[in-house]
Amino acid sequence: MTEIFFRTLPFFAIIGLGYWAGRTRFFTEEATAFLTKFVFFFPLSAMIFRFAANLSFSEIFDPNLILGYLVGTLCVYVIATVVAGLRRQDISTAAVEAQCAAIGNVGFLGIPMMVLLFGDAAVGPMMIVLAVDLVVFSSLIVVLINIHRGAGFSAATLRLVGLGLLKNPMILSIVGGLAWSAGQVPIPTPMNDFLAILGGAATPGALFAIGASLASKSAERVEVAGWLSFSKLVLHPAGVAFGVLWLMPVAPFSAAVAISAAALPVAGNVYMLAQHYGVAPQRASAAILISTMVSIVTVPLVIAWVNTLL
Repeated sequence: MTEIFFRTLPFFAIIGLGYWAGRTRFFTEEATAFLTKFVFFFPLSAMIFRFAANLSFSEIFDPNLILGYLVGTLCVYVIATVVAGLRRQDISTAAVEAQCAAIGNVGFLGIPMMVLLFGDAAVGPMMIVLAVDLVVFSSLIVVLINIHRGAGFSAATLRLVGLGLLKNPMILSIVGGLAWSAGQVPIPTPMNDFLAILGGAATPGALFAIGASLASKSAERVEVAGWLSFSKLVLHPAGVAFGVLWLMPVAPFSAAVAISAAALPVAGNVYMLAQHYGVAPQRASAAILISTMVSIVTVPLVIAWVNTLL
C-alpha cells in the first residue's frame, strides 16, 4: 500500500502544482482553458493514437470486459439516478448527477497513471473503458437532457450525439490508431518520434490542467457532492468489480485495470457538459473538487486491493 501511494503521489503532486498556479492566478482561467484545449487535441490524441497503432484489434476487443464494465457502470448510474429522483430532481439534473457518479477522469489521469502502474499492457483495457465512457455515457447524458427539454429521441438529437462522437479527438485517435494497426504498416521512425515527443507532453500537461481547473471549482452543495464523490470513488469500482469478476469474468489483469480505472475521480468534462447545458454546474464542480482530493487516498487503496488479484 505504501509503495503504491508513493507511486501515485507524483501524479497528485503535479495536480497540486496546477492548483497552486490557478489559485495564485499565475495561470488565469483563460490560460487554463487554452492549456486544456491544447492537451486534449494534441498531446493526448498523439499518445492515444500511438498506443492504439501498436495494438491489434484482438488485443483491445474483449466482449466480456466491455459488458462487465458497462453493466457495473450502469448499475451505479441507475443508483445515482434513483437517488436524484427520490430527492425530486428533474431528469436533466439527475443525468448530471449520474454522470458524476459513473464517469472518471480516464483520459487525462487514468491512462498515464495505469500505464505507469501496470505497464503498457494496461493500454488495451483502458481503451475499452475510455470508449465505453465516451460512446455510451457521454451520449446518454445528451439524449436525456434533450428529452427533458422536449427535443425527444429525435433525428436532431441523434445527429447531435453523432457529431459529438465524430468531433471527439480521443475517439478519432482510437479509431485512427486501430485502423493504422489493421493495415499492418509500421509507423515510420520520424512519425513515431514525433508522436512520442508530442505525446510526452500529455501526462504533465493533463495533470497540471486538472489542478489549474480545480482552482476555479467551488464546494457548494457539499452534501450532494459528497454523495456523488462516494458513488464515484466507492460504488463505481465496487460495481465494476462485480461486473468483471463475477458477472462477466475476465482475465485478472484486465479486471484489475478496469476496477482501478473505475476508482478515478469525477471527470472534468462532466462540468463542461453541465455548464454547457446550464444544468447544476456548481454541483458537478464540487463533486470534481471533492472526489479529486479524496482520491489521493482512495485510488491507492483500490489499486493495492486489485493487486491481490494478480
